[in-house]
Amino acid sequence: MKPLRSIATEKRTPVNSNRHFLIIVCLLFVFLLYISSTTGLSSVFSITKLQVFKMIFISIIIEALPFILIGVFVSAILQVYVTDQMIRRFIPKNPILGILAASVLGIIFPICECGMVPAIRKLIKKGMPLYVAVTFILVGPILNPIVFLSTLTAFRNQPTVAFYRMGLAFIVALIVGLIVFQFVKSNQLREQAVQTNEDHHHHDHKHNTGSQNKFIEIVGHAVHEFFDMGKYLVFGSIIVALLQIIISQSSLIELGKSGQTANILMMGLGFILSLCSTSDAFVAQSLQTFFTKSSLIGFMVFGPMINIKGILMMLAVFRSRFVLLLSTLVFIFVFIGTLVLQSINL
Repeated sequence: MKPLRSIATEKRTPVNSNRHFLIIVCLLFVFLLYISSTTGLSSVFSITKLQVFKMIFISIIIEALPFILIGVFVSAILQVYVTDQMIRRFIPKNPILGILAASVLGIIFPICECGMVPAIRKLIKKGMPLYVAVTFILVGPILNPIVFLSTLTAFRNQPTVAFYRMGLAFIVALIVGLIVFQFVKSNQLREQAVQTNEDHHHHDHKHNTGSQNKFIEIVGHAVHEFFDMGKYLVFGSIIVALLQIIISQSSLIELGKSGQTANILMMGLGFILSLCSTSDAFVAQSLQTFFTKSSLIGFMVFGPMINIKGILMMLAVFRSRFVLLLSTLVFIFVFIGTLVLQSINL
């Protein structure tokens, strides 16, 4: 029989190889962009679409980076100061109350999905139930004061849009959370066994030394999380920027004139654009002459919950099948919600 250490090494090797490959690809791509901008190659690549691509790519990174930093430091603080017993004491046993607690967490920590994913991994490891974590990921980017005020400002002449956005987000997160509670019983974290062994080893080491500076420990965790999550942000930003220069916005606007098609189209647009939930309301407001209100609400609910950046980051934390299940459930219930809003002539 192989020792546990060798088994853990075998399990870790292919995953680490894939991660290292992704890091190399992202860094190589950024380097090529830099070279094309600062050398004679810029004259070869200075076509309109490449300039637009670079602008979109950089703007996504700049927009998401502060939230990534907030998320990794929140994650590090949770790792150092929050115990398993504190999490179990805070989260109610009742699933409805647990989902309500997750909604409160979203209000307390008003950060977008870029910052929530790294933080939620630590919370699950410390005992947060999966259905509560899923609710937190889905509802947190939308159901918070900053997003509510930005939506209210963008639709100042139609304040009901902000309330319908908050309400639909909460209902979808509630339903999806209850489905996960009822039907998903197994652990869905990647490399749980390996990570658990590493966490116990680290915990024992920390317990034995006892003199390690807390601030240094927080910074160490934050740096590790930043590089772990940051590469997925870069890779996701590349895909988003490519899609935005490939897909014609004029053709999208033409399709947006019909009801159900417009709902699906705007949800797909939210997935592709991967906008931050604090700013997507202003994009939606600029499209209200072409699209129905229900489709715009679908854009502002589905986009922050499920988008390209978020899926790539969730794949770093959860198993692929679970991410696919979660994305499908959110799509179905947001779409149903837009049809209900459409039926009441919103």
